[in-house]
Amino acid sequence: MGATVERALEQLKNNGVRMTPQRHAILSYLMSVMSHPTADEIYKSLSPQFPSMSVATIYNNLRLFVEAGLVRELTYGDSSSRFDADLSDHYHAICKCCGKIVDFEYPPLLEVERAASKTTGFTVEGHRMEIYGVCDKCLT
Repeated sequence: MGATVERALEQLKNNGVRMTPQRHAILSYLMSVMSHPTADEIYKSLSPQFPSMSVATIYNNLRLFVEAGLVRELTYGDSSSRFDADLSDHYHAICKCCGKIVDFEYPPLLEVERAASKTTGFTVEGHRMEIYGVCDKCLT
């Protein structure tokens, strides 16, 4: 995981973004967890290390990472955005009870994109698929 963080930091540096300890910590945290955290969850995890860091700092840096293409923002209706540093092609299964999000791999549905493009005339740039259900913890 360290090499991935270093590559991401290098990419930011090449884009003229100054690296701060807070940025490094936020990016490292995102790349090390698989829980698709919200900005508030990131803040709660990092505030003991960085007591002067605000939630606004987290949001601003997440926005920067999303714009730089290092992090994906997952929005689900009214709930808080979640952030995913795994940019590989994958899908999400979401628990309707607790909101837990779990990655799963499945071959990209490129034929669906082609069909959408043909039917609508859109230039398709990607798609997102979510599977909804109840996780094992909530079932027990």
